Amino acid sequence: MGERLYNGIELPETWPPKYTVEELTDPAKQAPYLRNTPSYISIDLGRQLFVDDFLIQDTNCERVFEKPELHPTNPILKPETAEEMDNGNCPMAAPFNDGCWYDPKDGLFKMWYMPGWFHTTALAQSKDGIHWERPSLDVEPGTNLVWPAKPFYERDGCLVWLDSDSVDPKTRYKMFQYYRLDEQNQMNDSSEGWLQTSADGVHWSSPVVTTPIGDNSSFFYNPFRKKWCMSIRRSVQMKNIKGLPFESRVRLYHESGDFLSGAQWNKEKDEVLWQLCDSLDKQDPRFPEHNVALYDLNVTPYESLMIGLFAIFRGPENKICAEMGIPKTIDLELGFSRDGFHFSRPDRNPFLEASRKEGDWNRAYLHAVGGLCLIVNDELWFYFTGFSGKSPKLGPHDAGSPGRSRRVMYAGASTGLAKLRRDGFAPMVSPKNEKGILITKPVVFKGSFLFVNASCPDGKLEVELLDQNNNVIPGYEKEKCQPIHTNGTCIPVKWLEKENLQSLTGKPVHFKFYLQRCRLYSFWVSMDPSGRSGGYVAAGGPKFSGSRDLL
Repeated sequence: MGERLYNGIELPETWPPKYTVEELTDPAKQAPYLRNTPSYISIDLGRQLFVDDFLIQDTNCERVFEKPELHPTNPILKPETAEEMDNGNCPMAAPFNDGCWYDPKDGLFKMWYMPGWFHTTALAQSKDGIHWERPSLDVEPGTNLVWPAKPFYERDGCLVWLDSDSVDPKTRYKMFQYYRLDEQNQMNDSSEGWLQTSADGVHWSSPVVTTPIGDNSSFFYNPFRKKWCMSIRRSVQMKNIKGLPFESRVRLYHESGDFLSGAQWNKEKDEVLWQLCDSLDKQDPRFPEHNVALYDLNVTPYESLMIGLFAIFRGPENKICAEMGIPKTIDLELGFSRDGFHFSRPDRNPFLEASRKEGDWNRAYLHAVGGLCLIVNDELWFYFTGFSGKSPKLGPHDAGSPGRSRRVMYAGASTGLAKLRRDGFAPMVSPKNEKGILITKPVVFKGSFLFVNASCPDGKLEVELLDQNNNVIPGYEKEKCQPIHTNGTCIPVKWLEKENLQSLTGKPVHFKFYLQRCRLYSFWVSMDPSGRSGGYVAAGGPKFSGSRDLL
């Protein structure tokens, strides 16, 4: 076997693994760690979420996938400046991936975004994450641009990462930009991917050119393995639901231990097929002839796992959109990974859904934001991009100028916010009119204090501990557990005769949860009585000083 991860998963010697299209389109073969669970699971790092069956030995509870609520003042950032208005063609003030992070260094929310379609990269800042300002920067004086505009260089996708763990303060920020190059103004297909670093997110190093890749490529950091991972857009031949071949957008993967030195790789040897759509991905009934495809994939570390937002392209294709005068329909769906490569996607319904209504700011063409979400108090804040398909100048069939793709299908991009309970992706819910039971697989830990994220103000939650033979451990019986009758994201669990779990550290045990009119979101064993999990905090938040939930 190869590398052993913190949770006990052992990677194969050949890593990353190589799959064929046929293997990846078989849902039964995805996430092998769900079929071959470690003999015991270490839960020392982060909150433990029930997004899949990795932790569960037995239960009669139901997993329910919850959806975020849109902020009532959406969009929270919309086109206003001359740069953002794009001469009236395709206004845009929204990330095209880009990124939104909380920077603890100066106590600000920071958002990188595209100011006008195919323009360069700009920065907005906020003290509360709701009200945003455009700082006047010196890159192009009088603007909030962080990279100067250059004639015939048209920016496509981008992603910004705040690397709180960087040992070199000059590389605290990382960025990927994808530029379409058109020096002769011939609308050719020349392009470059760039990797850059920065100390402040404003002044960036000279670009290091990557191996040629497709637009909407991006990257993420896997802190569990300390790898920088490229999410590469390519196309491969697949078969549609009628068994006919077609070229489909997919994701390939390449990893490196160093951000900049990993810019160049051998396409044939170093890239592996990673993620794509399969038979479980749902078509939009408005476009029955469209072959559903994976348009984009952004990933971030959250607590004890990696979460991904899969951009599912439901149609129609570019040419048809241009003819109809509408934006592409893309919804964002959730995936979860416990090894950083394989993802389970148990819910194929949109997590963030395009409204599909003419005139709405989020009508279609949704894009996730680099970092995916921030933790603000007891909530996860998801910023995302939506396109209205409305232009001040262009009609449905007009082609604007200058530059490429000036049509209403790329017009009217704004930034919205959606909020979800912390850990609120997929709680386990007790059966109606019955008592719920959930028993974990054998787990080990070094901490002493048990916490849960649960909601049972009209019910009850109790916990007992079992040894490896499923016998109740004296002192940790259900009857001696102080019942929980509340709703909270960080609730301590206590027993009448035991102050903590210190006597059980390092010993494989089962947690047995008894639920009555209860929703159980997560549990964890903390090293300190405050309940800090030590897990990763995605794009950060006001209560965190770095990449993890530590004191």
